[in-house]
Amino acid sequence: MHIDINCDLGESFGPWIMGADAEVMPNITSANVACGAHAGDPRVMRRTVRAAKQHGVAIGAHPGFADLQGFGRREMQADPGEVEDSLIAQIGALAAIARAEAAPLRHVKAHGALYNMAARDRRLAEAIARAIAACDPALIMFALPGSAMIDAAAGAGLRAAAEGFADRSYEPDGSLTPRSRPGAVIHDVAVVVDRAVRMVRDGVVLTPDGREIPLKVDTICVHGDTPGAPDLTKRIRAGLEAAGITVRSL
Repeated sequence: MHIDINCDLGESFGPWIMGADAEVMPNITSANVACGAHAGDPRVMRRTVRAAKQHGVAIGAHPGFADLQGFGRREMQADPGEVEDSLIAQIGALAAIARAEAAPLRHVKAHGALYNMAARDRRLAEAIARAIAACDPALIMFALPGSAMIDAAAGAGLRAAAEGFADRSYEPDGSLTPRSRPGAVIHDVAVVVDRAVRMVRDGVVLTPDGREIPLKVDTICVHGDTPGAPDLTKRIRAGLEAAGITVRSL
């Protein structure tokens, strides 16, 4: 039994610092690198790619809505064709930086509001899949289990990796609890570690009312901007390994 641990990184911008990337990197196996739209800039992108390569961490693009002020977490009404074009530009930018560092690009994970909207909007999901396939059909598309993104990936001939969120609350339909609601983000480290182990070992997650819902995942996400992210990622990895689960990139 094995699992990948991914983290959203490279989200600083100019002199503004977001997250503890250097401390998180040794504890994860995949890095989702912001591509300059919702966060990040070319210098941060290159620095993050170098660090990932140094630690043997798989590198992925993390494109989102062009919304620096809202950190890509505000839902925006965008034409799917425009989203597709924007993602090709964002993925292409990171791919060029990775190539300059002789580091392969392995996956793509849409960010924030775009990810959540694509989980329920087939047209957006297909736009993301088309953009990924246009850049490199060998790239893995990270997607919410049971969502429109899984089907869109298959339709575009892409491999999909079902993603779980150990520090996020889930609704009975398998969707993530909106961040605007209390309890959407779980801060108790022991609870987060237990949820990660149960996702991988048992294929289930608990809803806020205590119900078990099925959740089979290939990768678990930890957010780099979560307070205490370095300790959280370290303890999640230790908890998984203590349960006999191998932690490795996809």
